[in-house]
Amino acid sequence: MRLTILLAVLILAPGPAWAAPTAGGIQVEITSDPGGASGLIRGSVDIQATPEQVWDVLIDCGVAPRMVARLKSCRILERDPQGRWDIREHISRAGPLPSVRSVFRSDYDPPRRIQFRRTGGEVKVLEGEWRLIPLAGGTQTRVLYESRASTPFAIPPPIARMILRHDVPEALAALRREVMARR
Repeated sequence: MRLTILLAVLILAPGPAWAAPTAGGIQVEITSDPGGASGLIRGSVDIQATPEQVWDVLIDCGVAPRMVARLKSCRILERDPQGRWDIREHISRAGPLPSVRSVFRSDYDPPRRIQFRRTGGEVKVLEGEWRLIPLAGGTQTRVLYESRASTPFAIPPPIARMILRHDVPEALAALRREVMARR
């Protein structure tokens, strides 16, 4: 969810672009489809917290702008009374580019999986999921993120790779930081 807006201001280059694992064990893989209409991000991070603790941060719209640098706002537009889904609006802005509005539905399988898909906004391709895998008897969580998205802007591929190599690991590190701050 939080990383989905990141691609709203980027275009992915053909071929893989890897961010080397950081000291914190964050891994990211970035690829694009052959036609270049969308891109795929896969990332993972291990967090010393239960899946429930990670879940609470992932679904909290209020912390999203602290985790994704270009995200200016997150707002829940509609919500299932039983908490099985919601529809969110993200507004992002990167430098001189115009603001980008993304609207997506998230379907919840607490505390294990969040699937999301585009329902409106300028981004024409937006879908993916978060998976939370308990480790160490449930005291640690591996967070897997996968998103397929496009952007309304044309950005040169080398610049897109540079931004993604920085921003995606930063967002995953920010997720870990937010979870740990709540413990």
